[in-house]
Amino acid sequence: MSHFHDIITEKCPKCGEGQVFETKGNVFLFRMPKMYKTCSCCGHHFHKETGYFFGAMYVSYALAVAEMVALFIVMQFFTKNFGAMIGGVAVMAVVLSMFNFRLSRMLWIYMFDGRDRNL
Repeated sequence: MSHFHDIITEKCPKCGEGQVFETKGNVFLFRMPKMYKTCSCCGHHFHKETGYFFGAMYVSYALAVAEMVALFIVMQFFTKNFGAMIGGVAVMAVVLSMFNFRLSRMLWIYMFDGRDRNL
């Protein structure tokens, strides 16, 4: 399996089989995604230390800005109303917040923890 596929499907960076997230979370029910502490297949620890995922906030910010800019550009072809564009961008930011949270953590884990995987 490729690393890209494993990141999208939220698989363990070491074995590529176990799941990283226990629950996906739901922005409308105010539920945050919950991570497993260790991989169910290989026992790899996902939480290295306190503050390990602090840098994932910057990755999440970059993802959100890229999505907002892309949507703003696309919406310019459909409407010239600035308020509608800002409203659409705000709604998209809220709807995709849980996806960005999970994806940013997966990218962070794979950047710093997924290098020496045995294929």
